Amino acid sequence: MDTLSYKTISGNKETANKKWLLVDAEGETLGRLASKVAKLIRGKHKTNFTPHADCGDNVIVINAEKVVLTGNKMADKVYIRHTGYPGGQRSLTAKELLEKRPERLVEKAVKGMLPKNKLGNQLYRNLKVYVGAEHNHEAQKPETFNLETFK
Repeated sequence: MDTLSYKTISGNKETANKKWLLVDAEGETLGRLASKVAKLIRGKHKTNFTPHADCGDNVIVINAEKVVLTGNKMADKVYIRHTGYPGGQRSLTAKELLEKRPERLVEKAVKGMLPKNKLGNQLYRNLKVYVGAEHNHEAQKPETFNLETFK
């Protein structure tokens, strides 16, 4: 038999070459930043992308408080949650959320761009968002990633 093989090799969690990437959110537009980070977490930039497996990279986002929203979104964009009790609907504008918990603004934007299933929940764990330039992942030796060169 010929040794030439035409079998497609499907990537999985064990064969994924996961890296740690450092992304600076300073001056970045929230939605554009979130879509690029979601692609990195999902692994769509890799040649061995597999839709049903966690093949993406771990992403660290710093300077979350310096993210930019265009237009009137700071005042008009509303984040709604419910406590679970009657009359328990609570809402925050993007400006209030940015003042209170700026990392949540980026986390919510990226989570909304991941799949809504168990895989999406697993992929979301590969995202770390920090306020300020300091993070506690120096041991992982993250590579700085330039979003301007990324499509």
